[in-house]
Amino acid sequence: MPRLKWTRHADLAISRGCSVRREEYLDHMTFAANARPLFTEIFGPLIGLKEEWEEQGASPEELDFSAFRYRCPLTAGLPINTGWLGGPAPETLSETDDFLTYRDAMGRTMKLAKGVSTLALPMDWPVRGMDDWLAIRHHYAFDEARFGAGWEQMARDHLAAGRAVTVSLPGGYDTSRQLMGDEAACLAFADQPELIADILQTVGAMVQRVLDRVSAAVQVDILSVHEDMAGRSGPMVGPRQVREFIAPYYRRVWDMLAERGARLFDQDSDGNMNPVIDAFLDAGVNVMHPMEPAAGMDIVQVRQRYGRRLAFYGGIDKHVLRRSHEEIDAELAYRVPPLLASGGCVFALDHRIPNGTPLGNYRYYVQRMWEMLGD
Repeated sequence: MPRLKWTRHADLAISRGCSVRREEYLDHMTFAANARPLFTEIFGPLIGLKEEWEEQGASPEELDFSAFRYRCPLTAGLPINTGWLGGPAPETLSETDDFLTYRDAMGRTMKLAKGVSTLALPMDWPVRGMDDWLAIRHHYAFDEARFGAGWEQMARDHLAAGRAVTVSLPGGYDTSRQLMGDEAACLAFADQPELIADILQTVGAMVQRVLDRVSAAVQVDILSVHEDMAGRSGPMVGPRQVREFIAPYYRRVWDMLAERGARLFDQDSDGNMNPVIDAFLDAGVNVMHPMEPAAGMDIVQVRQRYGRRLAFYGGIDKHVLRRSHEEIDAELAYRVPPLLASGGCVFALDHRIPNGTPLGNYRYYVQRMWEMLGD
């Protein structure tokens, strides 16, 4: 393994040269029009891949991805906080050559594996039951500090420049996971339903109030929610829990925004979401990503099943890029042609580009995509 030079999350940021203006993107993803196919890179490389590519002769432009041609949407967020607010500044607890351990604003002990990941993982969590939640619930209260300086003018500037304005909703499952950890959160949906209900009621009321102000002042186009609630074998909670707890939480925010012209409700979750797609569609979601084939998320089959009810981006198997050109061709031949005519799809790899992906294979993948997409 080459010596790592790009170790921070920011080091892995990519330059995609996006140029598709908001109306074209919104029309494309709501099946109102299909002027031309869209193609992007969602996340970029895993840590260590840039070093591999540099050894293989990558140019600086290939390392920051500006050398590769994409056709992707102009989108932009606002300095609006709809999640945890406040808490002490992060405090370093220990640091070695391999690990950084610190305490975050939520009081969690976080551990970062250097050179392996750019995101730290929690080792403990602040909530075990209702009393713990009540003691920290104020961090999800409405506060003027949730509105960053100049947010309204920033939104107007985005719209004038053709960028779709995006706001965020904390995940209905992810919020409980951040507070409790996966195991405890999953159990709480069954064993402490009043706790989950109060968490989502509290957060939902705050988000509704914040985004009511935002959407009354400027046009909001996209509501984005981060869930990351599934693995290869399926989601962490089932359709019943989605409908009972998460759907009302989603709906109180999405219905308000949709009435004011928002068009896309975009959910981010890895893993096999097939068992809960119907429940989330009923909750208002109309876009999903990154649609991982290795977890059973087949965009061709999803389109056949749901038609224009669900748009998506991603869906091309990232692991195929470590194999032969013939296997790359076969992957693209299966995924791309059925979706070209329909719209409602941005072709992309299904997550970060894995280590061991030859630079030549990535070049070939981009070239073949454009041969199939045309100009």
